[in-house]
Parts: sequence; structure tokens; C-alpha cells
Amino acid sequence: MAETKLKKGKETTAKKAASSYTASDITVLEGLEAVRRRPGMYIGTTGSSGLHHLIWEVFDNSRDEAMGGFCDDIEIALLPDNYVRVADNGRGIPVEIHPKTKVSTLETVLTILHAGGKFGGEGYKVSGGLHGVGVSVVNALSSHVRAEVHRDGGKYVQEYKNGGKPAGKVKKVESSKLHGTIISFQSDPSVFPDRTLNWDTIVSHMRQQAYLVRGLRISILDLRSLGKLNDDAFYLRDLGIDAPSHTFYFEGGLRSLVAFQNHHLEPIHKNIFYVEREQDGVQVEVSLQYVDDIGSRISAFANNIYNAEGGTHITGFKTALTRTLNSFSGGGKESDSFTGDDVLEGLTAVVSVKLREIQFEGQTKGKLGSVEARGATESVFGEAFKTFLEEHPDEARSILGKVTLAMKARKAAKAAKDSILRKGALDGMTLPGKLADCQTKSAEEAELFIVEGDSAGGTAKMGRDRRIQAILPLRGKILNIERARLDKMLASEQIKNLVVALGTAIGDIFDIAKLRYHKIIIATDADVDGAHIRTLLLTLFYRHFRPVIEGGFLYIAQPPLFKVRKGKEIHYAYSDEERIKLVGVDMPIEADTGPEEPEEEPAEPEVAKKKIAKTSVQRYKGLGEMNSEELWETTMDPGRRILKQVKIEDAQDADIVFDMLMGTDVPARKSFIQSHAKEATLDI
Repeated sequence: MAETKLKKGKETTAKKAASSYTASDITVLEGLEAVRRRPGMYIGTTGSSGLHHLIWEVFDNSRDEAMGGFCDDIEIALLPDNYVRVADNGRGIPVEIHPKTKVSTLETVLTILHAGGKFGGEGYKVSGGLHGVGVSVVNALSSHVRAEVHRDGGKYVQEYKNGGKPAGKVKKVESSKLHGTIISFQSDPSVFPDRTLNWDTIVSHMRQQAYLVRGLRISILDLRSLGKLNDDAFYLRDLGIDAPSHTFYFEGGLRSLVAFQNHHLEPIHKNIFYVEREQDGVQVEVSLQYVDDIGSRISAFANNIYNAEGGTHITGFKTALTRTLNSFSGGGKESDSFTGDDVLEGLTAVVSVKLREIQFEGQTKGKLGSVEARGATESVFGEAFKTFLEEHPDEARSILGKVTLAMKARKAAKAAKDSILRKGALDGMTLPGKLADCQTKSAEEAELFIVEGDSAGGTAKMGRDRRIQAILPLRGKILNIERARLDKMLASEQIKNLVVALGTAIGDIFDIAKLRYHKIIIATDADVDGAHIRTLLLTLFYRHFRPVIEGGFLYIAQPPLFKVRKGKEIHYAYSDEERIKLVGVDMPIEADTGPEEPEEEPAEPEVAKKKIAKTSVQRYKGLGEMNSEELWETTMDPGRRILKQVKIEDAQDADIVFDMLMGTDVPARKSFIQSHAKEATLDI
């Protein structure tokens, strides 16, 4: 009986719900509204990388013109009021009425998703913009867009406002003998909380693109500090404005790119391998060189779009590389064969493919999914690399010698790893004695503070929230792992303690799912030694725990630099600017500024007696100088602390910086320090 009543009750509820769920409840997003509602689906994020992605999308349209042979000059200008202007001397976007949309082709391209010259026809043989949503997405996420087209003897202009709404029809404003397109856009502040563009990020990306398209000139100008510009000029560089700028033009292509990436490293062989060939409709281009290093640098591109996650072309490349070197070495036994890790050690390679029909995994094009790219890359590269080894015996000996050393080191490291990392330790059953663990078993709420020294460690243990916060003190500076193999790393007690505390293991058995803390916080002193320890830890995480950074789990604590006491009030300052603002003047540190009371009142003029609270400023040299309450209030309390999340904005640039700063190339490091000395803030 009860079961029957329950069933009837459920049926009644379902009928009521069905009657209230009608066609009017279905939201249909028209035009570009879908992009504004879900921008992350189209540009990945509304953070810094998504903001820069807008530039890449507009630039990609111009770059596709260059890949088709219609353009050889592109200019990117950063303008005041968060405007970006991209100009190219391509054919110019058509402006005549489109037969299907009944509006101009320019408006069609700028307002309709999946509209462009990349869906069949003869618009482009090769393009990076597979989805055809690039410039329309930029329009949707901008508060203002101005399109200027030069073609067929005229200059045509159309503007869009408030997320892609046309401000009028396309108009011919004057005659013109030029040809090309200029897109100016202002990112929408309601979409992007921070619209600050990073100059170095843009320069790095455009340098990379110039290497990939031989004969293409790319100029970048930073005009943000200027007032209103006379933008009648097609290229703003022709105005002769004195402003930061870069121009890139390379005839060497991928060879030049490999040489650039290796300029701070010692090459194993002089001649850089290069091949360019088309097979089964796929154009394959590969260049590589081995260097004296234990890391590897492989850059992947498909239709000149950087694939941060690789894809099918990288799979084909690695397969051919391993097979070719094994075949050339003559290694017969399986135990003497090179593995994929062996042949990648010390390798710098660039793999670029171009396809007519291309498939990416996701709009941001981080990974190539086209199946035909694997077979074509494997075949073209495998045959050419075998010929290279046969025709360059000295290079072949050097490469095989490097790979053989890597194989021997791998075997030695495996034996050492097996002896050091017992099963119990990997499973988290034997946590290091130095670790003061937290009570919670939930990784989502657990935090690990990696602190410098036993003194700070003791203070942190007393001041922490024992339920969610664990403390792991480090004794001095850890091993520089930039050129250390896994066996040497795990022989270090400091690193072994950290590996066991994290719970993820390391090397080929690393598992991010076993991470025991979802907030790992590096807390070091605010001095040169603290900065060095922080850099050593960042190097370790970048090289061996990169998924921890990519997952957003790594942070750097920001302890205060000063304690300001004003009478009975206590304030903390995290910079010199904050200290001066709190005190009111730039006073000496560790000094009292409260004025002495005058013995007698002045006779004239008659004024009210001023009473200024006694003020003192204390400079914290290290975390150990704070008591547990101060450390909790300023650095550990989730409600009041300041944390900086560690992110990898550009993996290639990060790789180069870590190689330079932590590797063995002293001249490169000295040059870097000299050129950036004025930017450093040191407290010795």
C-alpha cells in the first residue's frame, strides 16, 4: 500500500513538473550571444591567456593570408584605452553582399559563427582557424570593433559596438590603391576583469610565428602611453613614432627557430637536421638538434597554431625517432633498445604540419587530432632522419653516444629509485618525521606549507590550523635538480621528504590523482637566500611536478615586510609603498618618530597643541622573527593572507629561463642578470 502511494505521488509530481516545463523555458541564444554567455568555450578563459587569445585570433586571419601567399607584412599595435590594431596587406575581406546572409560579406564574417573562407571552396588551402569563429568571437567579446578594408580601389569601413552589434552598414569612405584589412578592437571590461596586455607575451608569440612563415614580416608596436593617434596611415610604424617596437623576419624557418631555442645550450652536433616534404596531402616540416642537457624541448605546430599538448603529429614523430635510432644503432636485444625517454633526452625539436582539413581538440587548438598527420609525419621524418644519419657519420656518432648515455643513466636511476622508494613510502604509509601533518583526509581542503628552516617551521607548527594545515620545514637549500638525474635527486633527504609528503610519487609512476594537498604553499624569507630557495623549489616543481602547477595547486606565500606600530594600533605592510602610506612619511626603520613634548607652549601664534601617536617600524628579515600569532595573522590565516598562484603562461619561455638561470651556461646567466639588473629588487 505504502509503495503504491509513493509511486502515485511521484507520478503526480512528474506530471506537474511536465506541465510547467514548456517551450518558453528553452533558451535559444542567437548570433554572438552564445559567445558572451560562455566565453570560456571559445577562448579557454576570461583571464590573461583568454585576453591574449583575442589577439591571436585576429592575427591568425592575417597569418592565413600569408600562408596562402597573399600577404607578406603584418603589424600589431597596442593602442591607448585597451585597443589593439592588426593590419595586413592581404587581399582584404570581401565587402559585397553575401548571397545567403543578404548582408555584406564583411559583416557576415564578423557576426556569424562558422563563417569564413575556411569551409571548403578556394578561400584557403591551409588555415589555422578551423572553426571559423576567430574574428566573430573577438567581435562578440569586445565593446568596440572597427573593420577597415582596402580592396577593389576603395577603402571600406564598418563599426560594431557592445558585443558585435553593427553600428551601421559597411560604407566606402574614399578611394584607395592599397589592399588589405585592418581590425581594431577594444576588449569588453564586463567580460575581462583585467585587460592588461603583456608586451613580452605578445613579442614572444609573434617571434615564433615569424619563424614559422618564411618571408613574412611581423611588426609589433606599443603605443599605449600615447594620446590620440592619426590612424590614417595603413601601418602606424610609418608615422615615425618613438615607441617600443619589434620587427621579425626570418628566412631560415624552423632551422632558425631551433638555433634560437638552443642559443644558450651546448650542441652535441653542429649540423641542424631539417626536412620539408608533403605526403598524402599533409605538408610535414621537422627540424632538430641534440644538446648537452637532460631535458627535452619539443614544439608542435599545426597550420602554424602552437599545440601546447602535442597531438597526432608528435606521436608519429616520437615513434619514428625511437625506431630510427634503434635501427641505426643495431641494438638487437630488447634490454639494449632505446626507449622513448632515452631518445628525447637533450633533444630540441620543432614539428610543423599543414593540412587542408584539420581537426583540433577544442577551440583553443591545444592538441591536434587529425589522424592522417601521424602517418605522414612518421613516414616523412623517419626516412629523412635515417638519410641524415647515414650522410653525417660524425653527427650520428654524437647523437647515438648521447642516447646511449641516457639509456645507461635510465637503468641506473631505475635501480636507485627502486631501492630508495619502497612501496610503503609511495603509498604514503611512511611520512617523513619532519612533516607535521594536518588532521583532514580531504585533499581539497588540505594545505601544505613548505617553510625555510626549523625555526620558521616551529613557529608555523604552533600558529597553524592543525585541522587543514600541514608544515614541512626544509633545512637550508635543496639540491639544484636542473641537471640532476632522478637517482641523485632521491638520494637527497630534503627532496625525498617532499616527494613522500606530496604522495604523487615521481618520474614514470607520478600520479597527480594521489596529491595529498590541493594547496602547496612555498613560504620563504624575504631576502636573497629565501628567493634562491624559492627558485630551487620552483625548478623542482616545474621539471618533475608540472601537473601540480598546471592544476593550480602551487602557491607562494606573501609574508609582510614591515610591522608598523602606531600607538596601540598594529598594522602590517607588504611593500615599501604600503609602509610609507601607513606612516605618512618615509621614516628610518627601527626608529621612533613620535615628537618630544615641548617644555613650554609658544606664546604666539596661539594654536592647538598637536598630539602625534608614537610610531615605530620593524622590518621582518625572516619568518622565524615572527611569533606564532603574527605568522598566523599575516601569512597563514585563509581569511587574511595573501597568496600568489604559480602559473605557466608560456611553457617554452619558462623552459628557456630555467635552463639559463639554473643550468651550466654561466655566460648566458651573466648576460641575463646584467640586462635585467635594474628590474630587480633585492634586500641583502
